[in-house]
Amino acid sequence: MKNIIKIILSFAFAVSIYSCSHDTNPQFRICNEQSGKVNVKVQTSESGKFAINDVKPGQTTSYQNASEGNITATAVIQNESVSFFAKKNNHYTIVINTGKPPSLKIED
Repeated sequence: MKNIIKIILSFAFAVSIYSCSHDTNPQFRICNEQSGKVNVKVQTSESGKFAINDVKPGQTTSYQNASEGNITATAVIQNESVSFFAKKNNHYTIVINTGKPPSLKIED
């Protein structure tokens, strides 16, 4: 009887540890190093398409949640895009550079 109680308690402990795991979805944000506002179209593998509009010069947006998988960001004015595979528990910054032509890069 004592062994059964120990097994049940061990199982309950293992389940509680597993349920408290901290795997979080990846997050990304946009950093605008341009001298004017930019609009960025974002496509994720699971969430579909959406836009982050009117990112002011020097502004960095707040983090956006995404599902683990491919993310493609396209700066509308330059029509330049960047794609990357977003992994759980990571934060990414998509930087719109000031070069000629402007380019996008990923910082983790």
